[in-house]
Amino acid sequence: MTEVTKDTIIGDVLDFDPSTAAYFLEIGMHCLGCPASRGETIEQACAVHGVDMDALLAKINAHLA
Repeated sequence: MTEVTKDTIIGDVLDFDPSTAAYFLEIGMHCLGCPASRGETIEQACAVHGVDMDALLAKINAHLA
């Protein structure tokens, strides 16, 4: 995976690097095992949870770099 974007599916990120789950849990996304949440994009999940998408993307991409 080269870069996580707003259109990246959460399940794809978790499959690529399960340790990224901590970043989702940290912002209140505690339903990571649910099929619906694994199929959401980063943008959709951030909108539902009222989270700063750019900050989350920066953390995840820094972690994966």
